[in-house]
Amino acid sequence: MNTLAQMRSNPFLSPLGKLLSNIEPWAQSVFLLGLRLYVANVFFLAGLTKIRDWETTLLLFTEEYKVPLLPPDIAAVFGTGGELVLPVLLALGLAGRFGAAGLFVMNIVAVVSYPGIAPAALQGHVTWGVMLATVALFGSGKLSIDWTVCKAVWQRIGLKQTRAAV
Repeated sequence: MNTLAQMRSNPFLSPLGKLLSNIEPWAQSVFLLGLRLYVANVFFLAGLTKIRDWETTLLLFTEEYKVPLLPPDIAAVFGTGGELVLPVLLALGLAGRFGAAGLFVMNIVAVVSYPGIAPAALQGHVTWGVMLATVALFGSGKLSIDWTVCKAVWQRIGLKQTRAAV
């Protein structure tokens, strides 16, 4: 029996159990929103930096970054495009799992393609990877466009809402 179920069955803790069971889905959604906004900001600013000085970006992709399977100019376009589009989806919670998964893959490619990555930078990438994996696995939460759209669709077709994050 889980802790919330035990609280509900105990007459002294029942009100606390009810309160926690009502707060928990929203607390999870606030946490997921924080993750989404933080990581989206990191990647979007990186994309803006790349687009501001395109010549330097092309030079970096040619000389420094060794992206597997792609020519440097195409890797630069895909990388910059991904860093500008996917964070917007992630921040809005619009196809949030897709945005998180796409940035997760980009994060891995960034680590693999830059052999001289410093330990502190690697730790940042690991942290972002964990945050992105969390959103990809649990969804965007109730504070997202995904949730709003799914809720409207569920109501339209007569399905009961679940507590699961979208």
